[in-house]
Amino acid sequence: MTNEQRRSLDEEGFVLLDNCMGEELLGELRHRIGEVFTQEGDRAGHEFRTEAHAHRLANLVDKGEVFERAILLRDVLEGVRQVLGPEIKLSSLNARSADPNSDVPQPLHVDMSAIPDERGYWVCNAVWMLDDFTAENGATRLIPGSHKWGQRPQDVLEDPMAPHPAEILVLGKAGSIAVMNAHLWHGGTANRTSAPRLAMHAFYCRRDKPQQQYQKRLLRQEVQDQLTPELRDILALDDPLNDAISADVAVRSGFMK
Repeated sequence: MTNEQRRSLDEEGFVLLDNCMGEELLGELRHRIGEVFTQEGDRAGHEFRTEAHAHRLANLVDKGEVFERAILLRDVLEGVRQVLGPEIKLSSLNARSADPNSDVPQPLHVDMSAIPDERGYWVCNAVWMLDDFTAENGATRLIPGSHKWGQRPQDVLEDPMAPHPAEILVLGKAGSIAVMNAHLWHGGTANRTSAPRLAMHAFYCRRDKPQQQYQKRLLRQEVQDQLTPELRDILALDDPLNDAISADVAVRSGFMK
């Protein structure tokens, strides 16, 4: 990362990595996600949540080798470590397709309702732009610098759905990735076009925090058995602390029974 990119992450809370995927990886991701949407049909996203005005997929590491490569992309991991420090793990890997002809945005929120603790920031998101992000098709809105406020928008705003006077849109071409401090106030906007808008969300957290989706329980054993040591580490598959904290959260949240 350049010094300016590091400054943007530190001060603004996000950085846009233009054309970070390359055409080949972009094409592979779009193709495989389309296949999974078709295969899962009405069950798509069932491991995590469904959402009005959008279609979701969850647990993507379990669903194709291309996703294993994606979560180790060097430029993204460098940005995540700039936010969280060196000890990180994947928390979840999901896809979200914003439905066309929608007039309903997401509320401003912070991921996992996370407030920084005594060690600092502990969640970071990478938004993989698999379609162009434009002002009309549901691009992410965010409030620069809000990661420093130590507050959640739902606790201080009268209406987190409403436009915020300081918000900006994160716009970029397909193949770009926005690395974002997930304590930043943010949310998807309405897709007012006639086509869906697709993104993948690679969500990371500090090693001492629970995974949003407990990877060891979600991943099939045959998938786990063929993973490299680097992948096993980023997924925290051999980490007793992660087993202790993530399994309990997964059960209490209803993601695991």
